[in-house]
Amino acid sequence: MSTTEFFFKYHGLGNDFIVLDRRQNGVDIDADTSRWLCDRRLGVGADGVLAILPSEQGMARMVVHNADGSIAEMCGNGLRCAVKYLVDNSGEKPERIEVETGAGVLSCAPGFGSDGVAQVEISMGPARLVAPNLPSGATQTPFLAAPVPGHPGLTGYAVSMGNPHLVLLDQPLEDAGRLGPALERHPGFSERTNVEFVRVDADGLTVSVWERGCGLTQACGTGACAAAVAAVLDKRLAADTWWRVSLPGGDLRIRVPADLSDIRMRGPVAFVFTGVVPDAPGR
Repeated sequence: MSTTEFFFKYHGLGNDFIVLDRRQNGVDIDADTSRWLCDRRLGVGADGVLAILPSEQGMARMVVHNADGSIAEMCGNGLRCAVKYLVDNSGEKPERIEVETGAGVLSCAPGFGSDGVAQVEISMGPARLVAPNLPSGATQTPFLAAPVPGHPGLTGYAVSMGNPHLVLLDQPLEDAGRLGPALERHPGFSERTNVEFVRVDADGLTVSVWERGCGLTQACGTGACAAAVAAVLDKRLAADTWWRVSLPGGDLRIRVPADLSDIRMRGPVAFVFTGVVPDAPGR
């Protein structure tokens, strides 16, 4: 890794990311580099690394590297960070840009403040409830909450937002740290899963997320979307309405259409600092 490569630190509701702009050389990072950069004692420290790569379909392609070195198909908070980086460094103020992700090309509308992009609304695409995204034993009722095999007393919705989620409505938020590790690795999810512990409120949802590859996190954009989808399917929230989804790091706004065709997410984003990436120890 070049000693003159810059990194850029951003966060969305405390969910923090290191942005590496690799559009010139088109070379992604490896798992060891992601783990080292995300280490909060030995590296820069972050929940993940966003590699910005060239794209023929959008302004750029975003690859999400989790803190454990794995790759996530999609990250809503990360995408807002990528949009802020791309737009603030473009010299323009577009109404909308498209970014290629592992979940497809997503349309993003930046909202501007005194310091560039302050919030982003993202067309997250459809929510999917299909057999490959469901725990074994739940494939016959994909649009209903189903028992979680191997965990008596737990029922959940398995929702794909381009990445897998297991949503547990009315499950105590404090259980996220206790139950999250085992549920992340539930054998019904071949690529592991994010897990949402959700309290339904009169005006929205309060959610704690055990994030695949990261653990407990301050916020998870796709997790907020999945939680809202489950609440709408369970008839606990109305469709086609902007709802508050509160996470430990703050609030997002989510809208779920009745046909689940295009979930919308709106939330803030902030730049933290920039620096130079040194050569990794031992490399």
